[in-house]
Order: sequence, then structure tokens, then C-alpha cells
Amino acid sequence: MRIALVRDVAASLAECELSFVARAPIDVALAQRQHAGYAAALAGLGCRVVALPALAEHPDAVFVEDTALVFDELAVATRPGAASRRGEVDSVAAALGAWRPLRAIEAPGTIDGGDVMRIGHAVHVGASARSNREAMTQLHELLAPYGYRVEPVPIRGCLHLKSAVTCIADGTLLLQPQWVDRDAFPGFAIVEVDPAEEHAANALRIGDAVVYPDCFPRTRERIERAGVRVVAVDVSELQKAEGAVTCCSIVFEEAPSPGR
Repeated sequence: MRIALVRDVAASLAECELSFVARAPIDVALAQRQHAGYAAALAGLGCRVVALPALAEHPDAVFVEDTALVFDELAVATRPGAASRRGEVDSVAAALGAWRPLRAIEAPGTIDGGDVMRIGHAVHVGASARSNREAMTQLHELLAPYGYRVEPVPIRGCLHLKSAVTCIADGTLLLQPQWVDRDAFPGFAIVEVDPAEEHAANALRIGDAVVYPDCFPRTRERIERAGVRVVAVDVSELQKAEGAVTCCSIVFEEAPSPGR
């Protein structure tokens, strides 16, 4: 069984942190309906959706991905780069304790889950304003005993690594070349976003499909030409809060495969 851990949208969403997106009015009620549609899409792809309650004092808490990393062998509570978000972590870690042993990134390390893209035993970490070298060193020390390798990736002009690149199929990445160099991922087939759709590199892979925003039709066509099935969702209000489809969930196998 695949678990998708999500968190409900808080009424305070409009007070969110913003770094690379201009602030615009957010219709919170619409954001809540869109989030429900997103959760339904995950359920439709076979996930058991586990929803945590909204945190009124943490407007960004719906972007639950940033608070924890889940591997086959353990879960790692992050220490988000934005100090305002650190109060989100404990409740997520407590929930994940039902499925995995817990470890944590400690100060002065900072890391957001949105900067971490695991592909097999390679753990690519964006060298962003939110994730520092100290956290990468700690993550390496936690994961090395299980055969993982942590690989820093330079990014530019965006919030997180997964703003710039995501895995959409075995051996295939969706990439925004303005924000990350394709040379950082040798051996992968690359689908570049359409130049007219700057923020289109974030897709959430679930099995043989991806959950993907419905506002990037040109890039969606490129993804489908690569043979990947797309489940489109409307997340326009969450995008105003600098959110995307990967950051609204933590997806993992309830019981890791034997031998992993």
C-alpha cells in the first residue's frame, strides 16, 4: 500500500512565505477545494491518503513535503530553512513514526524536503537558500549505512530543486534549464519544459503516472509524448503561495519492498 501524507489548508494561507513569486490575493476556500481535488487524485492513483489537520499558526504547513524525508529504512525530520516553518515538523514526525524509525536534522543544518529528489539510492539535494551544506553532511551520515549517496546540485532563480527538476518515469526527468543544468543528471533522458511555461518542471510521480498542474498544457503535451500518463489537477491558488504538486504530500510505501 502506498501512503500519501497530506495536511489540510489553513485559513491563514495568504500569510505564507514567498521568495520567487509575487504576492497575490488567495481565495482560501478555493485553495481548500483544490487541495481536496488533489487528494482525490492521489487516492485515484491507489494511495491511501492520510490527512493531518491544518495548523492555523503555520500558513505554509499544507506544503508538508518540506518537513520530512521518507526512505525505505527510516524517516528524517527536516529543519526547514525558513524559521517560521520549524513548528510544522514535530506533528509530521509523530505521524511518520507509525511507519518508520525517526531521525532528525539538527542545527545549524537546514534543509527543505522540496530540495531533495531521491532516485534509487541517489539522493540529489538542491544547494538553495533553504538547504545548507551542514544539513547535507548530516543527511549523508544518516543514509550512508543504507547505501545511499547524497549529491549536491547547484540551482539558480528558484525556491527548491524540485521547482527545477522532477522524475517523471524511470530514467526520465522533467527539467527547467533556466534553473538547473541538465549536465547535473548524466544518463537521464530529459524532457525540457516549454519555454512559455516557466514553472512547469514540478510533477509528482505516482507509479506509471504523474499528477500535474492543468495550467501547463504545452509541457503536458511534451510529457505525454514521452509516454507518461498525466493526471491533471487545478492548484492555481496553492501556486500563488509558491506551492506545487510535489510539496503538498509525502508519498511512500507503507511496507518497503523486501531486500531494499
